[in-house]
Amino acid sequence: MKILTLGIGNVMFSDEGVGVHLCHLLEEKYEFISKEHQLDFIDGGTLAERLIPIISNYDSLIIFDCVDANDGKIGDVYFFDFENIPQSISFQGSAHEVEMLQTLTMMDMVGDRPPTKIIGIIPKVVDKTTLKMTNAVKEGSKLMEKIFLKQIVELGFTYSIKKEADIQSVADVACAHY
Repeated sequence: MKILTLGIGNVMFSDEGVGVHLCHLLEEKYEFISKEHQLDFIDGGTLAERLIPIISNYDSLIIFDCVDANDGKIGDVYFFDFENIPQSISFQGSAHEVEMLQTLTMMDMVGDRPPTKIIGIIPKVVDKTTLKMTNAVKEGSKLMEKIFLKQIVELGFTYSIKKEADIQSVADVACAHY
């Protein structure tokens, strides 16, 4: 089985980039091993529908992204199947999220979307450029990481730590290239 881990977000707007940064963190920090499965990590940024040809080549999809939730607070983490989005969840927290939701829905219309799990977090929405994430989202990203690791083990992977790293240090390095 080919599994895609897709980080979605705009790294130029603080917490909005958490999905991308977490994707980079996991790829850098861990070695994932499976004799029967392939695991790939992709920084999807804000590409939305341009990701369709990539996503459609996979058997399973795990997305890291920002979400909004009724009565939720910054840093709250949610894990759900795309097929069963909780009614309290919406994808209205940023400019890109509606596009990703629409992209997955478009893929459904033609039968190209693989089974999809979403690990989402409520960001602090900012309207100015900043590369630093809030403490609440940095803490919440640790839970996102744990959920991902548990999910990957359930899919038949083992893992080991290659090098210690945290999400803000990975973000700082990645953002230095911008």
